[in-house]
Amino acid sequence: MTISRRALLGTTLGAPFAATLLPLASPALAQVQWPSRPVRVIVPWPPGGSTDVLARLLSEQLSQKLGQPFVVENRPGAGGNIGHDAIAKSNPDGHTMGPVTVGGWSINQYLYARLPYDPEKDIQPISMHWELPNVLAVPAAHIPATNLRDFVTWAKAKQGGVNYGSPGVGTTPHLSGAMFTSRLGINAVHVPFRGAAQTIPALLGGDIDFALDNLASYVPTIAGGQMRALAVTSAERWPTLPDVPTMAEAGVPDFVVTSWCAMAFPAGVPAAITQRAAAAIKEVSETPAMQERFLRTGARALYGTPEEAAARAARERPMWREVVQLSGARLE
Repeated sequence: MTISRRALLGTTLGAPFAATLLPLASPALAQVQWPSRPVRVIVPWPPGGSTDVLARLLSEQLSQKLGQPFVVENRPGAGGNIGHDAIAKSNPDGHTMGPVTVGGWSINQYLYARLPYDPEKDIQPISMHWELPNVLAVPAAHIPATNLRDFVTWAKAKQGGVNYGSPGVGTTPHLSGAMFTSRLGINAVHVPFRGAAQTIPALLGGDIDFALDNLASYVPTIAGGQMRALAVTSAERWPTLPDVPTMAEAGVPDFVVTSWCAMAFPAGVPAAITQRAAAAIKEVSETPAMQERFLRTGARALYGTPEEAAARAARERPMWREVVQLSGARLE
């Protein structure tokens, strides 16, 4: 099965999220007394991964802007479902929020037999948070290929096939790897880990051959030369890796897949609080300093209205349903 050009290109290019929010200084939002105490930020992934790092960057800046601590609490497990469920079931008073990735919004309902939360009813989008490509990374000490074409040739010739790692079944790295190996006719076995903190040592030790993982987690090892970046899954070359080709440039057309994240409240938070939170995220994220900090970690800072975040999640669901079917993944 192949993924259609329309499905891949039409849903993942991440059109700019033009903000239509009122500034924090407007009279309407100035009357909203939020936050009135520390805000708990539930991160559904382990410490050190891209979602955790980028949530902490945003939380730090929101604390400074709004005058209350934004305290990060990691609740990993079950492909993010434990943390997503904790967000969904928290008190809807605006003092619990968290980053919900594309998996939580658009993938897990097709991957799991049942979810403890309904992504369309139980979680209230606040604003887009970030977007990043996946990068096809190989360990320089163990893989001789220096470009994607040579890697495909090497992988096809390797007796017994190759192994690729991801931070878990049903994540965008897993699904990207399944798409890649299926499209190229590579005999491959998926090896799931709990996160990039485990995947990267396995790569460097030669236990697995490659990963099509979130770029943010791989920036240090790519910069240090331990990993080779053979291609990125964005539509255009990534600003911080100008010498790394896109999948299309490397010979794999119609392969545009980005991971993204939106900040969210539980459903039921008053609209005025959601509007104020979205406005704060916009003001923080659109500053050149914040844009630069995100790029240095491998991501692009995004922002926008709650409606825009919800629309993107809905737009991508058909594509991810098809990709999950392609992968054959199913979890209880």
